[in-house]
Amino acid sequence: MPGLVHSLQLSSRGFPKEPVAAAVLGPEGLVGDTVRDRRHHGGPERALCLWSLEVIEVLAAAGHPVRPGDTGENLTLAGLHWAALVPGVRLRIGGEVELQIASYCAPCRTIRHCFRDEDFTVISQKLAPGTSRLYARVLRPGALAIGDAVLVRPEGT
Repeated sequence: MPGLVHSLQLSSRGFPKEPVAAAVLGPEGLVGDTVRDRRHHGGPERALCLWSLEVIEVLAAAGHPVRPGDTGENLTLAGLHWAALVPGVRLRIGGEVELQIASYCAPCRTIRHCFRDEDFTVISQKLAPGTSRLYARVLRPGALAIGDAVLVRPEGT
């Protein structure tokens, strides 16, 4: 069963990202989205930051004041087995877009306010596997909208 795009976020200021109903994805990210720290974010290998709605919900239930877009993610996805999304896996979103997971997104202190006791390591892939945000490269750009289906294609297919 496919997942779906729960929300899309972008910002002209960096982060937090603000929700939008639809967006256009180019080779290096969402049109209109700004990345302030290009040394650590953005570019073709980090064109999009993805995160799981279910991970956010678990964290919020545990008292972390985090919501979609707060940590700089562009797409919040729902209904996927998040821990199975590893570098190399491809995602087909809607009728046009294709992404490939490029890497895990290491959390940093700039998002500490999103977590109880400012413990941003609760989303570290090394310390809490399956909770990390993911960076993706764009294989095929196009239009994205809330509610778009997300199909997972295993690495190498």
